[in-house]
Amino acid sequence: MADRIKSIIFNMERCRWISSDFNQAEEFIFINIPAYEMNYVKEAKTLLNSKVVVGKVMNQTVIFSGMLKYVVFSPYWNVPKSIIDKEITPAIKKNKNYLAQHNMEWNGGNIRQKPGPKNSLGLVKFLFPNSNSIYLHDTPSKSLFKEEKRAFSHGCIRLEKPIELAYLLVKDDKSWTMEKLNKAFHSNKEIWYTLKQEIPVYIGYFTAWVNEYDEVQFYDDVYARDECLTTYLFGEQ
Repeated sequence: MADRIKSIIFNMERCRWISSDFNQAEEFIFINIPAYEMNYVKEAKTLLNSKVVVGKVMNQTVIFSGMLKYVVFSPYWNVPKSIIDKEITPAIKKNKNYLAQHNMEWNGGNIRQKPGPKNSLGLVKFLFPNSNSIYLHDTPSKSLFKEEKRAFSHGCIRLEKPIELAYLLVKDDKSWTMEKLNKAFHSNKEIWYTLKQEIPVYIGYFTAWVNEYDEVQFYDDVYARDECLTTYLFGEQ
């Protein structure tokens, strides 16, 4: 019981860190890392709940807020330099056909993966420009959503229901029919859609949270951050 009380205190403290602008937003996307969950909320109603995959302990997803501006259909995956150096370059040395076999190509000294169903970003990604290069995206690795603990990524957030989120974001735009939307998911080139109104996105870390039924839920401290707050709030070593 004492641990539960401490957990609630930790997360009450974290609530104080949330921007007042976010609290007042009528529409927002909220990702809770320990819950491995995303909620898209509009006018106090949850329109979409989705499981997510977050960063590994060694590649922790960053806690911050931003403004969702773009939906990118059939995206390229511009491979980060860290992954090129640590994973792809050694693979190329072992197999000269590695890039072709993974639908990748050189692009001005960098490497990118072409659009397609096997692309690491899947069929769509959601951009809220930020210095951490974090975004939401689809994934071909659907089996990971069956896992209870889903910290597997390099830091970005993979969605179980990206198609549903894309539909909700563009459905009020009459120029986007279902036929156009389906074609965009399966194009051989990137298609960018700019939202008519930017949507706040908050990536948070709450090991205790009240759900829509006013029930307190407790989650594993996946990045071991509660321990740091123990010292800060209680002076314990």
